[in-house]
Amino acid sequence: MHYRPKFSLEVFPPKRTSPIGTIYDTLDGLKGLDPDFISVTYGTGKLKDRTATARIAYTIRSEYGIDAVAHLTARYLDYDAVDEALEMFDKAGVSGVLALRGDAVAGQEDAGVFDHASDLVSYIRSKRPDLPILGACYPEKHPEAKSLQEDIDNLKRKVDAGVTHLISQLFYDNQDFLRFRDLARASGIDVPIEAGVMPVANASQVKRMTTMCSSRITAPVYAMMDHWSDNADCLQDAGTIFASQQINDLVAEGVDGIHLYTMNRPGVARRIWSNVKPLFTKII
Repeated sequence: MHYRPKFSLEVFPPKRTSPIGTIYDTLDGLKGLDPDFISVTYGTGKLKDRTATARIAYTIRSEYGIDAVAHLTARYLDYDAVDEALEMFDKAGVSGVLALRGDAVAGQEDAGVFDHASDLVSYIRSKRPDLPILGACYPEKHPEAKSLQEDIDNLKRKVDAGVTHLISQLFYDNQDFLRFRDLARASGIDVPIEAGVMPVANASQVKRMTTMCSSRITAPVYAMMDHWSDNADCLQDAGTIFASQQINDLVAEGVDGIHLYTMNRPGVARRIWSNVKPLFTKII
């Protein structure tokens, strides 16, 4: 069997207190990793959010020669705002859009137009019939789903609405992802499913992100964070090794690809890539 998994990265716009130009530091640091694409995150719906995402996507494509995927979160958007975002992304030359419902923001009222990511997918597909649409999935189930199977049934509806590629939320037990993948395939979901890997580089960041998407912090990760709690450099080293091994094992299981959440830490991403590069540059 000829097998070469995809390898992609995620970056996010600089904090609003930082100049947009700082994204060049991140992108320059990622040179040489040769990803299939880089995805750019998106805020909660303000004009400056989609402008920043579009600008960074354009930079990735035009100045670095890498395909860019723009995130679009629709919880607080109406049809006009989505149309505006799609026009910006067209001009930026994106190779796809990652359609998300988005996280709730305290004190902010939902627009009530796109209640589910599948609603956004359907709308984008009606406006851009040929545009690749990516979607998110949860190996440990969506926090609002009653069961993993219910979540996969909902995911099937999203794929049927037009999603052509899936990227998973982070997880630290590969068996969770593999079980999810097998259930998804058994349920008729046949689009590529990339495994989302977030290196352990900062304990508070890991705790925040796993809480947001209801992912488990496994015993080995807890032990790692506890053992190196007073040494940030060693924790980052250990996290790099852990993520590299996680990726190695996933590729050995024949996953469609790896989506590395860089958290705008290019040094960590480069070290992981140096460990796993042969798995993505040779036909197995």
